[in-house]
Amino acid sequence: MNEYKLARGEAKFADLIWSHEPITSMELVKLCEKEMDWKKSTTYTVLKKLCDKGIFQNDNTLVSSLIKKDEFYARQSRSFVEDTFGGSLPKFITAFIGGGKLSAKLVEELKKLIDQHKEG
Repeated sequence: MNEYKLARGEAKFADLIWSHEPITSMELVKLCEKEMDWKKSTTYTVLKKLCDKGIFQNDNTLVSSLIKKDEFYARQSRSFVEDTFGGSLPKFITAFIGGGKLSAKLVEELKKLIDQHKEG
């Protein structure tokens, strides 16, 4: 899968698939009509677009993901940090905090996360 950012409607659509997969394409059409007020043609157009991007597959009318939601958004997050902060996680965290303070609980969670992913 190449890096691909989802538009708002595509993200909601993708979340529907991830929440209900595997799902038949007809069930997906009904779900999108109910949840997003989409017509059948819109559902199939967006599904084809996301299948072409390598995110989902429609195999004999059974729709499922080729990449799980957590992995998709992890890739997007890494790409965002790379593009926006030159790959610097400390710069991203500094911007995210925005001059605020971290709670002791959050600091402990971050320390544990760092320890889990520390090299060597």
